[in-house]
Amino acid sequence: MRIVSATMASMLASGCRSFGVPMALVRMREISHSSLTKHYNKHAVRWSSPRSSHSTALASESSRIDSTIPSSNGYPKYDRLLPCPSQNCAPRVEHLVVSEGGPVSEYICKALNFPPLFVADLIQFGAVYYALVCPQPPPTATEEEIRIFKEATEPSVLKKRSSIKGKTVREAQKTFRITHVDQFVEAGTYLRVHVHPKRFPRCYEIDWRSRIIAVEESYVVLDKPAGTSVGGTTDNIEETCATFATRALGLTTPLMTTHQIDNCTEGCVVFARTKEYCSVFHGKMRDKSVKKVYLALAAAPVPCGIITHYMRPVNRAPRLISEDYIERWHLCQLEVMECKQVPWPTTAIQDKYCIEDCGWPSQDFAYECKINLLTGKTHQIRAQFAACKAPLVGDSMYMPVALAEMANPGLNPFGKHKKDFSNEGEKEMAVLNWVAQHGKEPSVAIGLQASQISWDDGERFYTAGSPWWRCENA
Repeated sequence: MRIVSATMASMLASGCRSFGVPMALVRMREISHSSLTKHYNKHAVRWSSPRSSHSTALASESSRIDSTIPSSNGYPKYDRLLPCPSQNCAPRVEHLVVSEGGPVSEYICKALNFPPLFVADLIQFGAVYYALVCPQPPPTATEEEIRIFKEATEPSVLKKRSSIKGKTVREAQKTFRITHVDQFVEAGTYLRVHVHPKRFPRCYEIDWRSRIIAVEESYVVLDKPAGTSVGGTTDNIEETCATFATRALGLTTPLMTTHQIDNCTEGCVVFARTKEYCSVFHGKMRDKSVKKVYLALAAAPVPCGIITHYMRPVNRAPRLISEDYIERWHLCQLEVMECKQVPWPTTAIQDKYCIEDCGWPSQDFAYECKINLLTGKTHQIRAQFAACKAPLVGDSMYMPVALAEMANPGLNPFGKHKKDFSNEGEKEMAVLNWVAQHGKEPSVAIGLQASQISWDDGERFYTAGSPWWRCENA
């Protein structure tokens, strides 16, 4: 069997450390710097050797964690994942290679010195993954780490494992979520443990029953609150709209997601009650028979009519767009049906919804725009409005680039005033510089609401409540 390198961002961006314990394991650690760089909005990481100091290890607060009392390995002591912390912890991801088969919970507890209830919480959150064969470590791995990896993936060793019989190594490196604390993992199994899942404290502040718009035999329509996830993240499938709406309605079968809107966006979301209707609704989405109308609160006016851009086909934020056609870039179109001047939200309302002050110079008036979304790309409205120099209020990711381009019109390599580049290297540097102008993802809300959703030629038509910026009292 031929060993094939896996392409895994989490492995390429994480560190590996071997320990002098009775178990042969590879342990890779992701560590965030105290301040996030604006470039890509990602946490910085490093590899740690067996003799490295723990001075840079995480000491951040987690739920039910006493961060003032570090454990012997430099990390805070862990207890449970609930109650939910008010802020997210810095990332920590552990990568293990199982040396002795047994229940997954027992192995993680032993390898990472975690309490059983904390590991059970992580599994319930969907924060633990496995693969039959571990990916290849990054080039920065130590000789010892590489030796352990080679031992675990030696062809003669893999041939003895019946679980991967008939699979290529690449197939065996595919990750799956652990679903039960007693799930058996055999020796050689790769485990990825997201110790600090992304948290959504707003889930516990919402009267979810009051956010239900409609309950039908096949689906439920929810007025999603901002600051929540529709269907979950890589490391948290517990604190989601689907989970809390299911509980609020007392349903025995979990609601299923049919489409997504950003965590910082509020408004209409449709959940399927059956697998059959989930497939039906996905078909309607593909056929573009589902119509969506959004309300956006922009910092500057936008002309009515159809706005067209092209989005770079890179599946990560920030989403870059061009005013000119670029081959293989995705078409982005929206129709501004109405744009009216309204008062800028008061300080009290902004505080209530954690709206970030992104430094827009004039905050006397904002502009509420009614939008017919013609194509549904991630961050489309946010990126297009920023390109029109009318970023959404509170959008800490895209308002900085609008301000940057206004101050330096040639800065955007895809904008109206883009410069001519002498070679591809120069253009690539300009693109990286443009990416660096973007800020971080908003923590709670921005000026965007999925106001209406309809399908079946308008026979199914639903409207969200008033957007947060229309609240008179905080």
